[in-house]
Amino acid sequence: MSYQHQYVDGTRIHFPVGKVVCIGRNYAEHAKELNNPVPTEPLLFIKPGSCIVPLEGGFKIPTERGSVHYEAEIAVLLGKPLSARPTAQEVLDAISGYAPALDLTLRDVQAKLKEKGLPWEIAKCFDGACVLPPFVTSDQFADTTDIGIRLSINGQVRQDGNSNLMLNPIVPIIQYMAGCFSLQAGDVILTGTPAGVGPLNVGDALVLELPGVSQFSGEVR
Repeated sequence: MSYQHQYVDGTRIHFPVGKVVCIGRNYAEHAKELNNPVPTEPLLFIKPGSCIVPLEGGFKIPTERGSVHYEAEIAVLLGKPLSARPTAQEVLDAISGYAPALDLTLRDVQAKLKEKGLPWEIAKCFDGACVLPPFVTSDQFADTTDIGIRLSINGQVRQDGNSNLMLNPIVPIIQYMAGCFSLQAGDVILTGTPAGVGPLNVGDALVLELPGVSQFSGEVR
């Protein structure tokens, strides 16, 4: 199934599917669980839009390439371009919606790359490496510092976090990103994952939530 941005009511979003801009280690407990140092400045990386797949109908993982880890994250969809260190209000005006996303990682591949001091793209940018359900509109959240994110697998909660635990909150991190490179309408911001990451297996039944606002089910095929 090809991917196109849409809202929870089924309305297709006219923005083109852009890049996926991610921040790593944005929750201290997640950095610790992988024995990574807590960064002193934002750690950014980019996934191509071609890696996005919809959660609906299930998604495939490349099991032949080692362990595939899930990372549940709050996804922010931009509806306006941003650049040159925008103000906080300009960032808020540019946000079109929010969704619970999965940032998938080839963990064994990433570990080998990190050992050699090499970039992570091979482990982070494969086809299907970003799983997205529909977005709720931005007016569903009056406070970007209090957005929950939860992932359950086979009926067990694996990750349960909140944006109030982020080392770099949503608006400041988007300001920082836009100061580094231009962001466009249709770009997706992945804001980091809380503790509890682990491997996915074919047949796993998933529930992704922004608790109290949106909930979606999917399966690893």
